[in-house]
Amino acid sequence: MGKVQHYLAEDHARLDHLLQRTLGEQDRIDHQAYREFRRGLLRHIAMEEKVLFPTVQRLRGGTPLPLTDKLRLDHGALGTLVMPTPTRAIIELIRRILDSHNILEEGSEGVYAQCEQVAGVVIEDLLRRVQAVSPVSVAAYSDSPAVFATIRRVVMRAGYPTESLPLHQMEQPQ
Repeated sequence: MGKVQHYLAEDHARLDHLLQRTLGEQDRIDHQAYREFRRGLLRHIAMEEKVLFPTVQRLRGGTPLPLTDKLRLDHGALGTLVMPTPTRAIIELIRRILDSHNILEEGSEGVYAQCEQVAGVVIEDLLRRVQAVSPVSVAAYSDSPAVFATIRRVVMRAGYPTESLPLHQMEQPQ
C-alpha cells in the first residue's frame, strides 16, 4: 500500500470509528462524536476534491480517472447529508454510502491505488499537499425545507434511496 493510499485509508478508519460512536447507547446520538465526524468528513472530501482528483487529472493530461464522477456524486450526497441536525436515519444512510464509497477508493484496484500509480515520482509532493489541507469551516445545522429538498435530489442523483430519511422533517432530531 502506497503512502497516499495508506494516509487516506487510515482517515477512513478514523471517520468510521467516529460515525460508529455517534449512534451510542439507547438510540441517542453522541453529538460530540458527530461534530468531529462531520468536520473530518468534510476535510477528507476536500483532500480528494481539491488536491487528489485535480492533481491526478492534470497528470493524466486532463482526463479524470473513470470512477471520479461517481465519487463526486457520493461526495455531494455526503456533503448535503451533514447539513441538517443528525437523525438515526441520516446517520444510517451516511454509513451506507460510505460503505460502498470506501470500497471504490481502497484496495489494490481502488482509486487510491490508481492515483498512486499515476502520481509516480511526485507521490511525496502529493502526500504533503493532501496532508496540508486545512480543516473545513462547518456551518451550523440547517433543517430548512430547502435543505431537505436538496438532500433528496442530490442523494437520489448519486443513486441512493431516500425513503427512510426525514426529508419533510417528519422525524425530530435527537
